[in-house]
Amino acid sequence: MTMERRQLPAAGPAAGTVLAFGGWLKNTACLLQGDGVTWSPLHGDLGDPDNRVALAASATQLVRLAGGAIDAVAHDLHPDFYSTRLALEFADRLGVPAIGCQHHHAHIGAVMAEHGMREPVIGVALDGIGHGTDGLAWGGELLLVDGARWRRLGHLQALGLPGGDIAAREPWRMAAAGLHALGRGNEIGARFAASAGEVAARTVQAMLARDINCPNSTAAGRWFDAAAGALGISVRQAGEAEAAIALEQLAARYLAANDMVAPAGLHVLNADGTLDLLPMLEHLFALADEGSVQAIGHGAALFHLVLVQALAEWTAQSARRHGVGAILFGGGCFYNRILRDRLHAQLTRHGLRALSPQSVSCGDAGLALGQAWVARQQLHAAVHAADTGLFRNNRNEVMPCVSQFPSR
Repeated sequence: MTMERRQLPAAGPAAGTVLAFGGWLKNTACLLQGDGVTWSPLHGDLGDPDNRVALAASATQLVRLAGGAIDAVAHDLHPDFYSTRLALEFADRLGVPAIGCQHHHAHIGAVMAEHGMREPVIGVALDGIGHGTDGLAWGGELLLVDGARWRRLGHLQALGLPGGDIAAREPWRMAAAGLHALGRGNEIGARFAASAGEVAARTVQAMLARDINCPNSTAAGRWFDAAAGALGISVRQAGEAEAAIALEQLAARYLAANDMVAPAGLHVLNADGTLDLLPMLEHLFALADEGSVQAIGHGAALFHLVLVQALAEWTAQSARRHGVGAILFGGGCFYNRILRDRLHAQLTRHGLRALSPQSVSCGDAGLALGQAWVARQQLHAAVHAADTGLFRNNRNEVMPCVSQFPSR
């Protein structure tokens, strides 16, 4: 089994060896030791039993590489992940603490580790799903991060997931959730009957109206799906992020041929930190009704430009409010070059330093490094919020990692 070791910038305390178990999709494990990280091979989706066996074997080999001298193990907060359960088993066997790290905190932690960040940063974490501290599905998060301390400053407007996980595979359902959120739920059956089937469309309309099996999610990935579904670009996805990729490709072609700026008034920044993109989504439905290839391309480009404009305004306001000069991008949505490059340019014009992953994956394949790096910060410093109060949440609590110590 081939392991890859990379050198990291020295940032903060270098002592302490942490074994991290990653997430569920695109799983990798890593060993953070001094200023170097040793990566396991990519295991992939832990729903596959063979990948679970591979993760356990990788973790065992990483412990051997460390000579058994592990100070802590790190894992995702989701209690049902195989990687979480395996981390707890290893922690108990080794007699060391198991430190849980919130998914999006870990995404930003990976960028901090790669760039050697020492100061507090604003993190923009955009992906398809991550277990939130409230038990809900997060994925469109604005975080204030300083090592093991973090605070959720805001999030994307939540959308219902009609049918739960199936909504991530069928973008038309996310478009239907958007219609419902716009107060136009009575249009769902008629609008999607032809593409999704009349029974399915009427069922989803009723589910949303009655709030049956429609858990909320703040995930940016589901907003990409809603846009693709609204424009008729994708009804069902054969693979992960298929709709988002198609949306980006259409937008790139349209922007290459047309000069375009995002119009004002298509997003709302609420006082509670919520970023609402429903005005933009309503505009996409209007473009879809035009039905032309030009209108659909225009809609795909509009989605990207409005999202970038909204994120830049949202992030810059928070950076000024909290006296932070560095903005870090994390999460799989930043594979999207239009989003990443244009947001970087806009934040630079605001006088902010924008950093994204370079040698480490921005998606879940890089998650283990963030877990390990953040856990090591907790090993070296007690978490205090009394100095500035910036890291207190709405319940006046600071949000550090979560430590569990072995039973023996």
